[in-house]
Amino acid sequence: MAFCGIEAADELRLVTRAHVIAWRGQLEGFGLAPTTIRRRLSAISSLYDCLCNQNAVETNPVAGVKRPAADNNEGKTPALSDEQAKQLLLAPEGDGLKAKRDRAVLATYLFHALRRSELASLLVESVAERRGVPHFTVEGKGSKTRYVPVQPAALAAIDEYLAEAGHREERQGALFRPVRNNRTGVLEEAITGDGLYKMVKSYAAKAGVHVDGLCLHALRATAATNALEHSADIAFVQMWQGTDDLMSRPKSRSRSQPLGRDAVASCPDPSRASLGSRRRCLSCPPTALATPKRARRTSLGPWRRAQAILSGARTTAKSDTDIQNW
Repeated sequence: MAFCGIEAADELRLVTRAHVIAWRGQLEGFGLAPTTIRRRLSAISSLYDCLCNQNAVETNPVAGVKRPAADNNEGKTPALSDEQAKQLLLAPEGDGLKAKRDRAVLATYLFHALRRSELASLLVESVAERRGVPHFTVEGKGSKTRYVPVQPAALAAIDEYLAEAGHREERQGALFRPVRNNRTGVLEEAITGDGLYKMVKSYAAKAGVHVDGLCLHALRATAATNALEHSADIAFVQMWQGTDDLMSRPKSRSRSQPLGRDAVASCPDPSRASLGSRRRCLSCPPTALATPKRARRTSLGPWRRAQAILSGARTTAKSDTDIQNW
């Protein structure tokens, strides 16, 4: 608005694509990162989409404006190692209500790749069986419902928490509730996102888990990274996470894990082997440890695998029961 000299709401109708392109050039001249420029253009585009939907403006001036390319191969969110995840799960000590609730919350985070809002909105009835397998009924972004298989350790922690809390029969009530509420005193409502954030940060400090950029989303990234490292199908992990783009890889910072014995043994320099696929490490050239020709012919590509999954066909993707063991 300052760039275009807008002082009244009606003047938003005067903004054209040329203004947006000039503003993008100014941002690039300031030396801002491509991701920052993309985010700002996205914010303006969302504003005009809303105005178009309300019939306040005729067009979106951001439509058709090219956004600077950003490195989308790897995100900024860190993923915890297996040892760090175990330390975090064991951080809540004792047999009190708070310790049991926190163990259940951390297990739900680390094993199911839920968002903060999705975990906070879980109800008691959200844990139910589907075809003999316990599932979470998750209300995701865009009011989209998905069903996530419950990991046995998390299910046991939730059962222990509900037995102590005593609200198992309140099917429409919140699953995870505050132990104390200094502001309103109400304990029947769901735990807040801020409360979840403070809880994770405190237990991370207690367990000695020091990771740059540690946040609630890091636990979601840990679950997705762990699934991919155990040969889970990418398309299935995307649906498991509730991500719209089935073909995009979950963006999390890779964690340092040893390669399998076959990959390390086949690497020209095992001492430099770093995390990559099961057949190739990142230190090797792309053709050094290529997939055998026969395996390439018989394996489905990611797009065909996604189509097969969506159509209900049997593919190499993990079943609901197998996911409980990830």
